[in-house]
Amino acid sequence: MRNHSQMAPSTHRAASRSNLVRGLLSFGVFLLMWVALSRYINDSSLLPPPTEVARIFWLEARTGELGRHLLATLLRVIAAFFLAMSIGSLLGIVAGRNQAFNAWANPWLIIFLNLPALVIIVLCYLWIGLTEAAAVTAVALNKIPMIAVMMREGARSLDPALNDMTQVFRMPRSSAWRHVILPQLAPHFAAAGRTGFALIWKIVLVVEFLGRSNGVGFQIHLYFQLFEVGHILAYALSFVAIMLAIEYLIVQPWEKSASGWRLNES
Repeated sequence: MRNHSQMAPSTHRAASRSNLVRGLLSFGVFLLMWVALSRYINDSSLLPPPTEVARIFWLEARTGELGRHLLATLLRVIAAFFLAMSIGSLLGIVAGRNQAFNAWANPWLIIFLNLPALVIIVLCYLWIGLTEAAAVTAVALNKIPMIAVMMREGARSLDPALNDMTQVFRMPRSSAWRHVILPQLAPHFAAAGRTGFALIWKIVLVVEFLGRSNGVGFQIHLYFQLFEVGHILAYALSFVAIMLAIEYLIVQPWEKSASGWRLNES
């Protein structure tokens, strides 16, 4: 057992390095394919090479325009994400633990899951106005049903034996939630968070495209009208880079930490 525990960290580090190398190689292949395709098309107005997009990125960053619009989009993403996660998780957990509430909420979830995002965005702008509140509300409403469904399934999959244990030992309800229920739900929180974050920022771009005066979506709309593919790629890839940083630096480490008790148990 001691040798196994001593080997585990080194094995984990080796696996992490291997995954990092694979990721870098994959990124290199993506760049090579981009270069090859841009040379094949041979028209920078349709598909500029990576060097041209990097030059545009640098110019936009130096003027401060890139940072200003990235920040506006990021703030909307964060606001919509926390609103959707809070409401969706609460609805999902209650629905998963209470059959009567689930029977009442299920038709609403099905309706909103199948309602096109564009319809919700347009209605929010018509009813609330072209405001930040309307933009964030529209994005959150699009993601709440998905998060609720994911958390409902997580609440349904709770181990009944662990629930019986809390009753046998007469654990206070707050302690049972903290030490038994929430750790089991943590992987579902992480999965819902990752999926929600990935989809929310895409919907935020649509919201900005249709009715905001700043943000990455607004800039893409502007350069779409000017047919500036290089600027569109520069802004889109810049925000993709931010989302990847959040994924690898925040979401994945938290997910591993949240799921650690399952690994220790096995």
